[in-house]
Amino acid sequence: MLDSKLVRTQLQEIADRLATRGFQLDVARFESLEAQRKAVQTRTEQLQAERNARSKAIGQAKSRGEDIAPLLAEVDRMGSDLEAGKRELDVIQAELDGLMLSIPNLPHESVPVGADEEGNVEVRRWGTPATFGFEIKDHVALGEQHGWLDFETAAKLSGARFALMRGPIARLHRALAQFMLDLHTGEHGYEEAYTPYLVQAPALQGTGQLPKFEEDLFKITREGEADFYLIPTAEVSLTNIVSGEILDAKQLPLKFVAHTPCFRSEAGASGRDTRGMIRQHQFDKVEMVQIVDPATSYEALEELTGNAEKVLQRLGLPYRLLALCTGDMGFGATKTYDLEVWVPSQDKYREISSCSNCGDFQARRMQARWRNPETGKPELVHTLNGSGLAVGRTLVAVLENYQQADGSIRVPEVLKPYMGGIEVIG
Repeated sequence: MLDSKLVRTQLQEIADRLATRGFQLDVARFESLEAQRKAVQTRTEQLQAERNARSKAIGQAKSRGEDIAPLLAEVDRMGSDLEAGKRELDVIQAELDGLMLSIPNLPHESVPVGADEEGNVEVRRWGTPATFGFEIKDHVALGEQHGWLDFETAAKLSGARFALMRGPIARLHRALAQFMLDLHTGEHGYEEAYTPYLVQAPALQGTGQLPKFEEDLFKITREGEADFYLIPTAEVSLTNIVSGEILDAKQLPLKFVAHTPCFRSEAGASGRDTRGMIRQHQFDKVEMVQIVDPATSYEALEELTGNAEKVLQRLGLPYRLLALCTGDMGFGATKTYDLEVWVPSQDKYREISSCSNCGDFQARRMQARWRNPETGKPELVHTLNGSGLAVGRTLVAVLENYQQADGSIRVPEVLKPYMGGIEVIG
C-alpha cells in the first residue's frame, strides 16, 4: 500500500506515475473523499472540544448551586452528535482504505516505461540453445511415452490443469527442488522454512493478493470461523513472518527460502498453455524472500536475481533476463526482473522466475518495521521475493533441453547425486 500522506500531498504526480502502469487513479473520487473526511473530522473535533467545555461548565455550575439540567441535556445531545460523526468518519475512512488497497505500487525510476510485455527490456542472455539432429519432442510427449507424466489420470482425479508424475520423472521433480534448496541454503545464505499451505485473509492482504485478486485464489469457507485460502506462493507465508514486528537492525537482512506447492485458479487464463505443465492449478515452487534495510533493497534485488540465475546456470539451461516495463509488472512490485528459460519445442524463452523488489508496499500493509539505529525510531522495512525456481517449469526445461533421439533424458550433472547416480532416464 502506498503512503496515504504521499498520495494526499502529491496526488497528480502519483496519478501520472501510476498511469505508466496502465492504472487510472480516480483523482476526483479521492479528492472528494478526502474533502469529506477533513470536513467531518474538523466538525467532530470541534464538537468534542465544545462538549469538553460544557462538561467543565457543569462542574462549575454545580458548585455554584445552579440548575445543571439544561447543561446535561446539551452534553448528551453533543454526545449523540459526536457518535454520529465518528460513525460517518469511519464509513468515509473505510472507503478511503479500500481505494488505497486497490492502488498498485509506484514503479522505480529505473523501470522502463511500456504498455505491456512488448516494452520489456532484455538485460542479458546466458548459454546457447542446443541444436538437435532429430525431431524435437515436447515435455508432454517425452513424459507420456513411459507413462511417467500422466495428464489423463490427473484429469480423472481433479479435472484440467493438473499433472500426475510417476517413477523417474517424479524423482527428477523432487531432485530439482532438493537441489534448489541445497544451493540457496548452502551457498546463498538463506534460512530454510517450512510454512503453512493454508493462510487467513490478513496474510494475503499483507502481500497484496487481497482484496484485488481474490478470484485467483482457492478459498475454503468455514462456518463460524475465519476462511482459509490455499497459498498461491510461499511469498505469502514467508513475508508475513515479520508482519506486526519491529526488527532490530542487527537482524537484517532476513533471507528465507521454502519449497511448497502453490495453488492458483488461473482465472482469466482460459485457453492459455492448456497443453502440459506450463500453467497449472497446482505446482511446486522454491521461493526466496528477503526482508532488508530500505537503503540496500535495490542491491538485494540484484543479489536475489543472481541467486535464481545460478540455479539455471548449474543446470546448464540457457536463459535470458528481462527488466519488466511499467505495464507488465506485478501489482506489488516497484521493480521486477523476469528469467525466461529456453524451451526447445516452443522455440522460445518462457518465464521461469520473477524477482521483485516491493519496497515498503507490503511492509505498510503488514506493519513490518525495523528500528533504525540512526534515529532510534521504527521504520518500514523493504521486502523482496523471487522464484528460485518454479519446479515444474524447470522440469519442463530439463526434459526438453536434455532429450535424446530415442526420447530418453540425460540427467544434468548437478542432479546425479539426487538421482542415485542415474545418468539417463527413459
